[in-house]
Amino acid sequence: MGRWRDGRGRLIVRTDDSGAAPSACVPLEIAASYRARTKGLLGRDAVDGAMLLSPASGVHTFGMRIPVDVAYLDRRLRVIAVRTMPPGRLGLPRLRARHVLEAEAGAMAGWGVRVGVRVAVEA
Repeated sequence: MGRWRDGRGRLIVRTDDSGAAPSACVPLEIAASYRARTKGLLGRDAVDGAMLLSPASGVHTFGMRIPVDVAYLDRRLRVIAVRTMPPGRLGLPRLRARHVLEAEAGAMAGWGVRVGVRVAVEA
């Protein structure tokens, strides 16, 4: 897996471990630098796909214009929690979380992102 750099990639969601075709393949923006993680989705009216913040264990939505889905991922990119956060909230950090995935509210359910699902990142 290694360490990512700021940029674009794809999020692959597989809802089963059989190696079957992915249930979703989503455009991904990677925020790996301190500056990119700090900016995140602030000031945006929409999200094209998802944003991966890495490393990260918690987020806030102060200054955001839209509600977002937040998925907390462990070091193996397994989803350990999913929350929908309206603007102006502080999310509690998750102890086992190493990465945080953000998307427009409601998007993750459509992609099959839920607790226990493992995702992959193609940078």
